[in-house]
Amino acid sequence: MVRYAWPPGSGCEHGAASRPVVPLASGCVGCLQEGTEWVHLRTCLGCGYVGCCDSSPRRHARAHAAADDHPLIASAEPGESWGYCFVDDVTVPAPAGAAPEAESSPASQ
Repeated sequence: MVRYAWPPGSGCEHGAASRPVVPLASGCVGCLQEGTEWVHLRTCLGCGYVGCCDSSPRRHARAHAAADDHPLIASAEPGESWGYCFVDDVTVPAPAGAAPEAESSPASQ
C-alpha cells in the first residue's frame, strides 16, 4: 500500500485526488509488457499504476496520467518521498510525518 498525504497549499489543485493505492506491479507495467527497460519508477496516486519516469525512453507514468486523467504520482524509488502533479507541474515533498508509506502487498512480492 502506498499512502501520500498531499500537503495543502502546494499549488496543485488536484491534491485531494490522492488516495491510498496498492501498486499494480513491482516494475513499470508498460515496460514489462513491452520487454523494455526503465530508469526510475513512479506510482499513480489515483489507481496504483506503476510507470517509468520521464528519464526512461517510454515515459509510461506520464502517458498513463494523460490517458487516464490521473495527474498525481509519487516516486516509487527507495528513500525518495515526493509527489508530483503532471497537470500543475508541481513537485512537493512529503509533509513531516506523512511520507509515502510502502507496505508489503501481493503486487510487490
